[in-house]
Amino acid sequence: MFNIYLPVYDILAFTVFIVGWVSYSIYADQTAKSQRPVAVVIDDYRLRWMERMLERENRMPDVNIAVSFVRVSMMFASTFILFLAGSLAMLGQVDNVREIIAGLAHAHPASRILMEIQLFILMAIFVYAFFKFIWAIRLFDNMLILLGAAPQNIDCDETIKREYPKYMAQVANRANFNLNRGQRAYIFGLGLLPWFLHPLLLVASTIVVIAVLYRRDFCLVSLCALEDPRAHHEVR
Repeated sequence: MFNIYLPVYDILAFTVFIVGWVSYSIYADQTAKSQRPVAVVIDDYRLRWMERMLERENRMPDVNIAVSFVRVSMMFASTFILFLAGSLAMLGQVDNVREIIAGLAHAHPASRILMEIQLFILMAIFVYAFFKFIWAIRLFDNMLILLGAAPQNIDCDETIKREYPKYMAQVANRANFNLNRGQRAYIFGLGLLPWFLHPLLLVASTIVVIAVLYRRDFCLVSLCALEDPRAHHEVR
């Protein structure tokens, strides 16, 4: 039997972290869609992009844009491999890390077993983000295939012009959804780091992360420029 003692403050702080992450994800991805955050506005632009794509004979610009999305996802995925390797290396240096933290003013270094748990949680976040980025790459690859299979404008009837861009936009939006989830995990993973210093710092960093994400998703200065009813709700 394992006899693991976890301080109450650490349990409460981690609970706040998880509840904050899950609650914000539900709010930003589902509940607050009517408020039209940046992600929803950009989804509308992707549909307009696909409609314009069908009208063009030369579609290399569209391919280049899609490839840039793949490269961004690959960059994040490769970065998280390095983060995961660093976390694994820290597992073998837990005692040294505790000594470094103990030397900081007002720091509250965790016990060895708690620090190992913290590292495993951090690695779990990195693995989750890695798989989100990998799935985003897969979906962006599918979007590239749809771009290559798109019919020329002269071969499109009204049904194809209306429906084909919707299917392509759905694939692109789902790919971006996974990319956003991976980036959000990246940000919350960074927000977990203060836990190594003190559990109260984890609560504070969670609040800061949620506030920053909310501002980026709902209160951008450029959102007014992006959210142009004439651009998004044009009757076709």
